[in-house]
Amino acid sequence: MDRLKAPARLMIVSDLDHTMVDHHDTENLSLLRFNSLWEANYRHDSLLVFSTGRSPTLYKELRKEKPMLTPDITIMSVGTEITYGNSMVPDNGWVEVLNKKWDRNVVKEEASKFSELKLQAETEQRPHKVSFYVEKDKAQAVTKALSEVYEKRGLDVKIIYSGGMDLDILPQGAGKGQALAYLLKKFKTEGSPPVNTLVCGDSGNDAELFSIPEVYGVMVSNAQEELLQWHAENAKGNTRIIHATERCSAGIIQAIGHFKLGPNLPPRDIADFSDYKLENPNPGHEVVKFFLFYEKWRRAEVENSAVYLASLKADCCPSGTFVHPSGVEQSLPECINGLRSSYGDKQGKQFRVWVDEVLATQVGSDTWLVKFDKWELSGEERHATKTTAVISSKVSDVSDGFTWIRVHQTWYKGYEGKDDTTWHF
Repeated sequence: MDRLKAPARLMIVSDLDHTMVDHHDTENLSLLRFNSLWEANYRHDSLLVFSTGRSPTLYKELRKEKPMLTPDITIMSVGTEITYGNSMVPDNGWVEVLNKKWDRNVVKEEASKFSELKLQAETEQRPHKVSFYVEKDKAQAVTKALSEVYEKRGLDVKIIYSGGMDLDILPQGAGKGQALAYLLKKFKTEGSPPVNTLVCGDSGNDAELFSIPEVYGVMVSNAQEELLQWHAENAKGNTRIIHATERCSAGIIQAIGHFKLGPNLPPRDIADFSDYKLENPNPGHEVVKFFLFYEKWRRAEVENSAVYLASLKADCCPSGTFVHPSGVEQSLPECINGLRSSYGDKQGKQFRVWVDEVLATQVGSDTWLVKFDKWELSGEERHATKTTAVISSKVSDVSDGFTWIRVHQTWYKGYEGKDDTTWHF
């Protein structure tokens, strides 16, 4: 949060399941395309917020399963928990807001009297959320009856039905929409409201996000009937909300372009970077570009040409160094030469590379210290390093590109490589 010295250029607030994450996309290409766009063009001056119905336990499980980026803010348990950064520091102010007119014991006691409700797993029961399963044809009647019971008991609760089976009972002041409204008010109080906010969703528990004034919104093409019906009844004439023609995160990319919120060409979509010139080059784009080439080289998706390697070497300082996560220091140009032998070694196999949390600090007139996490998925195995790079702009203008001076990697705890010889960069 503190890394931004000015209001966020763009804040994306996205649901996860079937919005940011496409569970039907086995290669996760849509998500990886978004990742490359965000890290190359937005991470340095914008905010990424995940807003999910998942509990912290299930959210962390999803992060282990899918190549997801680290958000700046995580809203979990249908808007009842707000945390910040990778360490997920809780927002205590939000907890105080939710405690008003809320008694979890009474909520459970009354709900237990409805045989139609089946309690969800213990991990999904949270301090300000009690969750059940209910059959679709019984949901409306149960919701109405429950609301009346709680009102008689003096509780101010909200009941949200989504996904065709999930029924969540929350404090009236909770929910994805209220959590976002709380954050926007907090930013405004601090004098740094985002310039633009884009909300993204697919189901009923996302509807509140689209009710927040001033935001742009995208319902992904695979949005469920409950959200489309809400839109038809409540926001049909709102030109700031679109129903994308693309699924999941591809729909989010489409919305960025539709509303002209910034660049919307993912670097992953660029076949040949030698023919592509970025309007405003930045260190983040340079990092994304390098590791995308590295993936394509090993998957044999680019031509096995000495020209490519010569171009890479030209982007490296002749005396540049690379410190392998094993601790061995090597010449950076020699490491590029070493890529010759790995051309196509992952052809036809599941092999993907992505970078996360790419943050650059200018340490000289033309030099940047860039920190990021570099991830590799090879088959079922996932490995990662904490990476620090020193790069400088060529000549005096960044439009000419960057020169790599030093790269230092250390294994990310829990994701160490088993064989140091197979880790090139």
